[in-house]
Amino acid sequence: MSPLAIFFLFLIHSSLAANTNIYNVQNYGAKSDGKTDSSKAFLSAWAAACASNTPATINVPSGKYLIHNANFNGQTCKSKAITIHIDGTLLAPSDYNVIGNDENWIKFEKVNGVSIYGGTFDGQGAALWACKNSNSKNCPDGTTALTFYNSNNIIMSGVTVQNSQKFQILVDGCHNVKLRGMKVLAQGNSPNTDGIHVKLSSGVSIMKSQIGTGDDCISIGPGTSNLWIEGIACGPGHGISIGSLGWKQQELGVQNVTVKTVTFSGTTNGVRVKTWARPSSGFVRNILFQHIVMVNVKNPILIDQNYCPNHESCPHQGSGIKISDVTYQDIRGTSATKIAVKLDCSITNPCSSISLEDLNLSYQNQQTEASCVNARGRVSGLQKPNNCLLKN
Repeated sequence: MSPLAIFFLFLIHSSLAANTNIYNVQNYGAKSDGKTDSSKAFLSAWAAACASNTPATINVPSGKYLIHNANFNGQTCKSKAITIHIDGTLLAPSDYNVIGNDENWIKFEKVNGVSIYGGTFDGQGAALWACKNSNSKNCPDGTTALTFYNSNNIIMSGVTVQNSQKFQILVDGCHNVKLRGMKVLAQGNSPNTDGIHVKLSSGVSIMKSQIGTGDDCISIGPGTSNLWIEGIACGPGHGISIGSLGWKQQELGVQNVTVKTVTFSGTTNGVRVKTWARPSSGFVRNILFQHIVMVNVKNPILIDQNYCPNHESCPHQGSGIKISDVTYQDIRGTSATKIAVKLDCSITNPCSSISLEDLNLSYQNQQTEASCVNARGRVSGLQKPNNCLLKN
């Protein structure tokens, strides 16, 4: 045998040796028939990967896997790097009564160094949506499809999450999370199906993804900082929202958020900040909305600090949330309404240091309008609609 052949055999052997910690869910009893509950098999594969002293890989071959519930807990994991390669589809029960009252369908809790590549998480939530849309009082609240809770150093790439009963993806109490090349999808009439909800987290990035739901494409809750959103196609849905904030009197703020290179198509809102008209210690500051394209969006730029559905729980109160240092830069396209910019700020805590730079929004080939209440800041560059800010 030639020295070159021996060298290649050595490389192959080394590669196999380096990848011996591979755990196939089918070897633990998972069935790819879409009918057999494979929850225990997935959890067994997770337990084996967790017990590894070296990086481990969990493989999910092609096919459909029914998962009733799965909580992947990493608190006792020895492995600090677990990669999950998914070629198949994970299915929630189609009967919403099975998990409709559970908070989460699939949950990763206290994990560190988990990477998920490929595959589809299908919440099969259409029946629950229909129940809720019928105004029946017998519908469960619904479950979130995929949750990361109190976890660090997470990567998701090329993953599809769709048809959740409620939120599609929740990032809660996490640090250093990277979501890339995601597809997050639900019907436009599906209630409360936020695409990605981030709260109490820092160092999260969401990039190059397609999101269309019946609620916010991305929603940003209290305690979020250093969030980067870029390269998103949003629609249908309610846009990208900071909030709602300020329900609690003592609440962490939102800061250092960048939203750039996003296209909104036919959405209810574009970029929105929404706060309850209630006393609160929270804040919103250092926010950048940049290079945004609106395509027939009802409320392209919106600050709503008088959020109070049905005028309950907050009568005659102003929002305690202080909004400052928010920049809107290079925002262009078409509005579905005459008022393209609406900054309705708190009477008790007016918005300050709002910056409008190069806005070019039209409505049916007409000039759009702007409405500002309790909002101060500055403008520069093209202003369509005309400026309505008071000077700082």
